[in-house]
Amino acid sequence: MKYFIILLLTSLSIFGYSQNGTIRGSVIDNTNGETVIGVNVFVLNTSAGTVTDIDGAFSIDIEPGIYTIEISYIGYQTINISEVEVKSEEVTLLQEIRLAEETQKLEEIVVTAAAVRSTEAALMTLKKKAPGMIDGISSARFKLTGDGTAVEAAKRVTGVSVEGGKYVYVRGLGDRYSKTTLNGLEIPGLDPDRNTLQMDIFPTNLLENMTVTKNFTADLPADFTGGLMNIETKAFPEEKILSVSLSTTFNPQMHFNENYLSYEGGATDFLGFDDGTRALPAGATGSNIPTPISGASAQEVTTFVSSFNPQLGARQQRNLMDLGFGLSMGNQINLKSNKADDTPKLGYTFSLSYKSDYKYYEEVNYGEYQRYANPDITDMRYATVQQGSLGERSFLVGLLGGLAYKTRYNKYRLSLMHLQNGESRAGQFLIDNDGEAVGQSGYIATSDNLEYNQRSLTNLLLNGTHAFENSSWEIDWRLSPTLSISSDPDIRKTAFTFRPNGTQNINAGAGGNPSRIWRSLSEINAVGKIDISKKYTFNDAPAKLKFGLSNTYKYRDYEILFFDVQFFSLQSWPVDNPDPSMVLDPGNIYPNKPNSIYYQSGNTTPNPNAYQSNINNTGLYISNEFEPISNLKTIIGLRAENYIQRHTGRDQRYASGDFVNGKNLDNEKVLESLDLFPSVNFIYSFTEDQNLRVSWTKTIARPSFKEISFAQIIDPLTNRIFNGSLFTFSDWNGNLTETRVNNFDLRWELFLEQGQIFSISTFYKQFDNPIELVRIPEQQTSTEFQPRNVGDGQLYGFELEIRKNLDFVSPALSMLQLGANLTLVESVIDMSDREFNARKSYERTGETIENTRQMAGQAPYVINAGLSYTNPGSGLNAGIFYNVKGPTLQIVGAGLFPDVYNEPFHSLNFTISKKIGASKNTLIDFKIANLLNDKVESYYSSFQADNQLFSSIAPGIAFGLGINHTF
Repeated sequence: MKYFIILLLTSLSIFGYSQNGTIRGSVIDNTNGETVIGVNVFVLNTSAGTVTDIDGAFSIDIEPGIYTIEISYIGYQTINISEVEVKSEEVTLLQEIRLAEETQKLEEIVVTAAAVRSTEAALMTLKKKAPGMIDGISSARFKLTGDGTAVEAAKRVTGVSVEGGKYVYVRGLGDRYSKTTLNGLEIPGLDPDRNTLQMDIFPTNLLENMTVTKNFTADLPADFTGGLMNIETKAFPEEKILSVSLSTTFNPQMHFNENYLSYEGGATDFLGFDDGTRALPAGATGSNIPTPISGASAQEVTTFVSSFNPQLGARQQRNLMDLGFGLSMGNQINLKSNKADDTPKLGYTFSLSYKSDYKYYEEVNYGEYQRYANPDITDMRYATVQQGSLGERSFLVGLLGGLAYKTRYNKYRLSLMHLQNGESRAGQFLIDNDGEAVGQSGYIATSDNLEYNQRSLTNLLLNGTHAFENSSWEIDWRLSPTLSISSDPDIRKTAFTFRPNGTQNINAGAGGNPSRIWRSLSEINAVGKIDISKKYTFNDAPAKLKFGLSNTYKYRDYEILFFDVQFFSLQSWPVDNPDPSMVLDPGNIYPNKPNSIYYQSGNTTPNPNAYQSNINNTGLYISNEFEPISNLKTIIGLRAENYIQRHTGRDQRYASGDFVNGKNLDNEKVLESLDLFPSVNFIYSFTEDQNLRVSWTKTIARPSFKEISFAQIIDPLTNRIFNGSLFTFSDWNGNLTETRVNNFDLRWELFLEQGQIFSISTFYKQFDNPIELVRIPEQQTSTEFQPRNVGDGQLYGFELEIRKNLDFVSPALSMLQLGANLTLVESVIDMSDREFNARKSYERTGETIENTRQMAGQAPYVINAGLSYTNPGSGLNAGIFYNVKGPTLQIVGAGLFPDVYNEPFHSLNFTISKKIGASKNTLIDFKIANLLNDKVESYYSSFQADNQLFSSIAPGIAFGLGINHTF
């Protein structure tokens, strides 16, 4: 009640001064881009004034009018900002004001408010002066470009490519070597096996900035190599935010399609979670479920089988368009204080986003191919091919809220985020298996597949930052627990196999018996860190000592439960195209004949497909930034990480009772290391806007939970099986270890006005024991993969970056900007003797197998290019953006099985947006995605053979329309 009264009185006091306007801004040091505390800010010819707080920010309430603001601080040049117009109940935002050191007595600098408001000063200065190689985009740029979500803004960051419309990769390296953090802390995404976070759920009006760090410094986590993207959300909005957005997407190939495949779900599917419709029936987890051979009565068996959802077939229905909705609000409030120069502030932010997506792929292809044993035959032969159609329906709900409180020297922040995503899939396929291929039985079958996945992520952040009066020390601490849950309830696959006489039946040795899978995963991720910094002077130049401590704890609980249909009598199905939806009709359930269906459990106790794993990673670092000679900034750091991963799980042998030959782990260490990660960065400034950077660092890539496990995870659509690395084979000992990386970077960069930049970079990376996904040679009757350490690797790269206005061609083109990024990479893996010998055993006539190959996951080239038009006055923005990655080794083959490569996907997208209304408060945007109508494909590649499809889908051309109104 006490706090409610305080808040009420505060609101009344604000109402009492509601006729005033507000001047807000922030002050940064031009030499390093950092905020400055205690700067004097006065409104000339009035009594109004204040000082900047811990964020370098200030806020002054004043009557409407036109004023001149004076910014002054000891040791810096005084700045006068004229023509500052204040309107009633509105915020006049001055963005970032750069203070230059006063090296000699100069007159005051005078600028207009319009010039200050149009800059991206802080981010550009940060990029120039940052210890690492940084690219990024600020909130000021968001407003200019009109990008609605973080993923749209990320496309404008140099060297970034977006995959699947959600995930960000840097320099062509895949997910293993990229990382995403939120507010400087590690956070798992909705996909717990990815390092990158789903980016399309963050509205840009709640973001402070997005930065990509391309090389390691000691204060960062060491487990990234390509790049680390940090998303910084706003704690204190500069001005009041209240906006609503609506969007829709139409894809002629996918939407309003009468052939769209789906199945009946639950009443809460539209909220991203199942209401229990797909829940595992009661008693199914018991060690003995009711079956005719377990002694259960006919009634018990019938009741148990009938407790399963009888829907096994996909159905056709007309689907809808994609829809999206967003609501964002935020503000900061000045609280009363006894100190005139220290006004506490309370900030709040809130965001709600909702998306529904429908996808329908009419031509989906999956293939499994082999080489012939005869070396004179270069063509590949198919083992299994699947062709069919697939419908997907996805709902995403995102909630983000935060509170922040700060005084002149202290800031506290609390934020909470919850994401909820549910996706259902229904597919129908024709399966053709070649009996002449190695390990295959030969059959043709039809298959109906029904899937559902629901994922949720809940993250809490508690952050405090403290500076000390008359001191150069600063402390920043952060605590962030995250709970992520992912489950696949009731994955159903029902296949009918064609018999020689043309009829169909269910055949366990061919298309397989109808099966159902329940998968569940829960993960706790708790991160805590503290950073302490001390500013000092060295050789009459600014210097900084920084050190800190962090700890990350993760715990995962994972389980798979499997059930399949069995028959207690002969089968009998309709001659003409039996329907999977009729399989569980009451007349087919035991004891009714024919068919007499009952369910059999594929689970034993203990369950070989269940595990619990935990990780504890403690980091400690120290870093010193100084100038040993003029214009040469040197950053030397050392980070230590003590990493321990434990696992509880067992293999199939042990679960089946073979305690002698089976393997069982009970919270045993499967990975333990104490690593030192040195970093040395030199930055030589030829001029204020021109740098030469040289860097040497050591980083690491570690295996995930499922990669160090006994898990066997099947993809019901393709029948492809993922095997945890703990399984041993004749060519694999089951010991998966980390990848350690040496990184060398050289970069020349030139910064121009208005965010323009030109840079040339070269880089070299040396990989010790890289981890790659390998086809298991021994498993010839099934398609199985496993993560393994392969031979050492090297990577050589060249990067060219340019972002330039076209005013050098003609002043009339000053609002056009060309942005382009080219990355060329040569990657080399030294094969192990086992891989080399396996490849030699299937060497084709005329082929010479070398003991080196391309690195998996690394594109040989990446091209990002875009031409954008930005007119702040009219609020019109437009752009066309192109991205492509070169053919990338996806899965490492061996012997009988060829390598699998990703086909280059040529992404060409167009976007145009316009702010309308007297106050330009309404934004309308139109987008076209995949203008070239390219397909997403991967293929098998073998010597002198035509490429054969591994997978293929056609996303089609999508047209999007959105509207955003700010009140």
